[in-house]
Amino acid sequence: MDLPTGVLALTSVVTDIPYLLDTGNDAGGYAIAQALHATFHQRYDTGAGGIARLVIIAVAVFLCGTACITSNSRMGYAFSRDGAMPFSHVLYATSTSSGSPCPWRSSWPSRCACALISQLLKYVSAMHVTSLGSQVAFQTMVSIATLGLYIAYALPILFRVTTARRSFVPGPFHLGRFGVAVGSVGVLWVALVTVLFCLPVAYPVTKETLNYTPVAVGGVLVLSLAAWVLHARFWF
Repeated sequence: MDLPTGVLALTSVVTDIPYLLDTGNDAGGYAIAQALHATFHQRYDTGAGGIARLVIIAVAVFLCGTACITSNSRMGYAFSRDGAMPFSHVLYATSTSSGSPCPWRSSWPSRCACALISQLLKYVSAMHVTSLGSQVAFQTMVSIATLGLYIAYALPILFRVTTARRSFVPGPFHLGRFGVAVGSVGVLWVALVTVLFCLPVAYPVTKETLNYTPVAVGGVLVLSLAAWVLHARFWF
């Protein structure tokens, strides 16, 4: 089952949102688990199928996390190789114990940063439910991760359809005369989802329901631009 089909199927069983979020239900307020458990229990008179589906989801999440760490370690290695990271001489190191070069040192800064952010968001929010001890913290981290991925993909496309429109040299595979149109649609889509992921998850907006994604993503963008303007553009 692909992702859109899975999301559509899951959405179809989300009917009573207050009950799914109620900490007094069988899943303790974990909406996805409760929805799966209730659906299987209603049809087969047992919730074992819902638990089995949660195991599949947990394995998928673990593999996604592993892939993210792998990708991040490679990017950290590339930046440290070019001297663009603090302590680049330390991070620019690989281990060959596995038979192939592994940039294991460059993965630790992102791991520590994720752990620190999750703890800070947990204490910022006063909600103490499942998901890292704070539903707001969990939703914010998901939004940040999604937006970070989308923005990273969209920036090269944005430059392709704007400043580099005339100087762009296409590779072996390209969209030809449709490239600019498709790229423009992609950039507009990322702009739309960026706004959507920055909206609050509940009303009225309080310190418990505020979506901190704009603060986190905006802070990273401001720091990155400041570092480029004040320092990196002179040598990187």
